[in-house]
Amino acid sequence: MSTAAQPAGPAAFARPSILRPALLTDAVVSAANGVVYLVAAGPVGELLGLSPGLLRGAGAFFLVYAAAVMLVARTPRRGTVLAIVIGNAVWAIDSMVAAVAGWGDPTTTGTVWIVLQGLIVGAFAVAQAIGRREL
Repeated sequence: MSTAAQPAGPAAFARPSILRPALLTDAVVSAANGVVYLVAAGPVGELLGLSPGLLRGAGAFFLVYAAAVMLVARTPRRGTVLAIVIGNAVWAIDSMVAAVAGWGDPTTTGTVWIVLQGLIVGAFAVAQAIGRREL
């Protein structure tokens, strides 16, 4: 008979948290968008029907945002994660409103991109909110 301790209770069924992967993926995707928007604002602007200035501003924001999310992922706290969840939810809702209202003059590709980006950011918000509950 073995005397090795066996895990018991809820800890035996613990699953890895979704929070860090959701934060890290958000940071990587945001940084990638930021770099593309900064480096290729002209061609991307033509493709999407958005001004290069708008894309450069968004690109700079995305890089700062990505760095902040990366820091939060290292030592997540309920308050900082909540701020990211709210920010992502607002971005997702604003993206949908912009697409439906026809804000600016995006091309069809631009409108599809805005909607897809909103859906992806919304998914980040949901995953991060679920992960936040586990803190």
